[in-house]
Amino acid sequence: MNEKNNPKLKPFAQKLRREMTKEERHLWYDFLKDLPVTVNRQKVIGNYIADFYCARSKIIIELDGSQHYEDKGIKEDIKRDYYFNELGLQVLRYSNDEINNNFDGVCEDIMIHI
Repeated sequence: MNEKNNPKLKPFAQKLRREMTKEERHLWYDFLKDLPVTVNRQKVIGNYIADFYCARSKIIIELDGSQHYEDKGIKEDIKRDYYFNELGLQVLRYSNDEINNNFDGVCEDIMIHI
């Protein structure tokens, strides 16, 4: 991936790492952190920050809260996904509800893609 990352986003990404949502913490500490492949949290890619990124599998994992289901959020996600897809990255999206109520199913799906 030869895309230039926006250096202005780095401090914001660091802040997001320190202030993960409850669902992000759950997925990170109870699953992604101990995988045999490297997964980065709040990774700057171009002009975006991906919730989780696995370079080896070319996968971005996004956790969607309620704002992602409003018109503006839907449009922004389509734009982001298109950008990531153009870089050859696959975006996996899970709602916070899925993390809270079907955690094992989410983890299984991620493993299938990794």
